[in-house]
Amino acid sequence: MRFFSCLIAGLLCAVLLAGCASQVPLQTAEVPRYRVDASWPKQLPNKWMIGQVSGMAVDKHDHIWVLQRPRTLTPDEAWAAQNPPKGECCVPAPAVLVFDVEGNLLKSWGGPGHVPDWPVSEHGIHVDANDDVWLAGAGEGDIVLKFDNDGKFLMKIGERPKGRQLQNNQSAQPGRIAGMEVDEAAREIYLADGYLNRRVAVYDADTGAFKRGWGAYGIPLSAIDNDTPPAYDPAVISKQFTNPVHCAHISNDGMVYVCDRGGNRIQVFTRQGQFIKEFFVDRSIRERGSAGTLHFSRDPQQKYLVIGDIVNNVMWILQREDGKIVGRFGSHGRNAGQWHWLHVATEDSKGSIYTGEVDTGKRIQKFVREN
Repeated sequence: MRFFSCLIAGLLCAVLLAGCASQVPLQTAEVPRYRVDASWPKQLPNKWMIGQVSGMAVDKHDHIWVLQRPRTLTPDEAWAAQNPPKGECCVPAPAVLVFDVEGNLLKSWGGPGHVPDWPVSEHGIHVDANDDVWLAGAGEGDIVLKFDNDGKFLMKIGERPKGRQLQNNQSAQPGRIAGMEVDEAAREIYLADGYLNRRVAVYDADTGAFKRGWGAYGIPLSAIDNDTPPAYDPAVISKQFTNPVHCAHISNDGMVYVCDRGGNRIQVFTRQGQFIKEFFVDRSIRERGSAGTLHFSRDPQQKYLVIGDIVNNVMWILQREDGKIVGRFGSHGRNAGQWHWLHVATEDSKGSIYTGEVDTGKRIQKFVREN
C-alpha cells in the first residue's frame, strides 16, 4: 500500500511539474526580448547631425526611414553651419534619411524649402506598398504631403491656412498630424490627427479626398470637444481623446489601434470607427503620456504589442488580447539602450525595433529581437 501511495504521489507531482513547465516557461519564452545594437547606425557623411526624431517607418525592402527636424539643432551642435563657421562640425542633415538594417545610409532628401508646404515641425512618416512616401507635421498649419521614393512631390492632403489655424473637427482639414498608415487593400490612409483635431481621420490614398473620421469611443466628429482638453486626471476616464492622438495602426485582423498618448491608453476600433475596447498603460503619468508608439509582434496572430512610453522611457510589452503588461525593456538615460524622450519607433520584418528621441535626445537606435 505504501508503495502504491508513493507511486501515485510521484505521478501526481510529475504531472503538476510538467504542467508548470509547459505553461510558465513557454509563456516566458514567447514574450519578445530585445538587445540594443550599439553599432547602429553608422556615422553619417558630410558632417551631418540629426535633430529631434519625429517619424520612423520601415518599407517593404526593410529600409528604415527616419524623419528628423533639422531646425532643432542648437548652434553648438551645428558649429559648421554658423556664419561664419565656429568649428569643424556639424551641419544639419536632410530631414529624410534612409538606412538599411546594417546602418548604412542609402539616401536622403527633404527639409525646409524642399517644397512650399514643407512642415513647420516635421512629424510622422510612412512608406506605402507603391514605395511612395507620406510625411506630415505637427506645427501650426501643417498638412500631409506625398512624395515618390526620391522626394518628388506628388500631392497633398489639406491646405495650409492663412493666419492662425482654428480647431474644427468636422472639417476635412487635418490638424497637426502625428502619424499615418495606408490600408493598402482599401487604398485609404489613416491619420492620427493629432495635436489639434483629437481624432482619427481617413482619406483616399490616391485622391486625398476625405472619407470619414471619429473621436474617442467612436463618437462622431460633431461630438468632439473643440476646447482645449483639461489636464489629465488619473481618476477620470476621459470621453474624449486627449492631446495628442499619436498613432494609428491596422492589425492583421483589420482592427485600428490608436495611441491616445496623453490619455495613457490604446483604443481599438473597426475600420469604420466602431469602438471595440481600450486598455491603459501607465495611468499615473500626468504629462505627455505613456502610450506614444505601438507595434505588433511579428507572429501571424500578432499576440503582443510593443508600446513606447515618452515619460518613463521604456518599451512596454502587452498581450494584444487583453492589454496585460507582460514585459518591458529600456530605461531613462543617455547610454545605448536607454532613452531621453522616447518619441517614435518602427519595426522591420525580423522583429527588430528602431527608436527615435526628441527634446535633447536627438538619436536613433536599433533593438534586435532575440527570440
